[in-house]
Amino acid sequence: MENLKKKTFFTIFIIISLFAFVFAMFFNIQTYHREYTGILNNLTRMRNLTIKRPLPTDKEMRPINDEELRNRKVMDYEVYTFILNDNNDIVDKISHSDNAISDEIITKAKNIISNNNQNKVKIGCLYWNKYAYNYEENNSLTIVNITSTKNMLLMNLLISLLLICLGEFVIYIISKKITEWITKPVLESFDREKEFVANASHELKTPLAVMMASIDSIDVNKKNEKWINNLKSESDRMSNLITRLLDLSKTEYLKKENFSKNDISMIIEKRALTFEGLAYEKNITIETNIPAKINFLCHKESIDELVSILIDNAISHAQENSKIKVNLLVSKNEIKLEIINEGEPIPESEYEKIFERFYRSDKSHNRKSGRYGLGLAIAKNIVSAHNGNIKAYSKDGYTTFEVKFKTN
Repeated sequence: MENLKKKTFFTIFIIISLFAFVFAMFFNIQTYHREYTGILNNLTRMRNLTIKRPLPTDKEMRPINDEELRNRKVMDYEVYTFILNDNNDIVDKISHSDNAISDEIITKAKNIISNNNQNKVKIGCLYWNKYAYNYEENNSLTIVNITSTKNMLLMNLLISLLLICLGEFVIYIISKKITEWITKPVLESFDREKEFVANASHELKTPLAVMMASIDSIDVNKKNEKWINNLKSESDRMSNLITRLLDLSKTEYLKKENFSKNDISMIIEKRALTFEGLAYEKNITIETNIPAKINFLCHKESIDELVSILIDNAISHAQENSKIKVNLLVSKNEIKLEIINEGEPIPESEYEKIFERFYRSDKSHNRKSGRYGLGLAIAKNIVSAHNGNIKAYSKDGYTTFEVKFKTN
């Protein structure tokens, strides 16, 4: 259930965040395009007013619309026109705004003229450049000071980023609320299911106990021996299943207030020792590498159950004459438990599935082994209740069950 809530939350959070990012990006692109088009239009208009054409009477060349050029004012930008003669020298300077032509602009114009040998329009990146220009050799040079545009675009970009960062908090709250609203029916259904399993298991336990007692009181003879044995076998199986269902139900309701500081080293060491007899029957040895006196805030009985499940699972799937390793590794912020056995590997496609309730990879032999596919589901519940992670993987003929608990 927690995984469902996390996935739902992150999905909603990412979608809303992407929408906000795309909106901000669209706004900045639109603003950039509008400013770029405005600069280009101003450069084009000034160029059209400074095209030289021959007079009807002689070969002299001069700008047409000279008066209009001098009177043309541009409100949004600082635009300057430099008239060039046939030797490409500056013969006239015109400001199309209220700003006087500064020495910096004149120096910029001379640099453009000296460094260009062909007609050229250059605007460049509005986020970095200070000037855009339209150069017509032996005719004119129009320069637009885009410093204010650059500053405005950078400010828009910065504001957009700040709004996105601040908006992430709002998006986080919204995503959390939507997640709670979406998952509430699922959570209620899940709780009803857990309650049903617990109640049904309790209700079945009493009549099953009566049935088993009644079976034991029946006199066995040659005629009924087969049927009595079948009843006993199936009753035992049902009793074990009900016990596991109750164990599963208990682990789903573990509460932090029932946790206490416990020596997890001793819990694991003792539990490994109790399984040595079972392992001996398969010529399997259990090797432990457990540092002493590692204290951990936990539910003692549940951790004991977790270790029992994992060691029992390792023995069941280990090949004969092999070794099972039980390692406890401690770092500054983490306790890691590893249980490693040599045997048939777990298919990679089942790494996650084996922790599902009633999942059994070897369906043909599970009835004989008396397993129900609940042990690893119980183990996962115990680990999740302690805010830990559990995973399984196989590599080079060895299967490892790895449990990690955070210590702070």
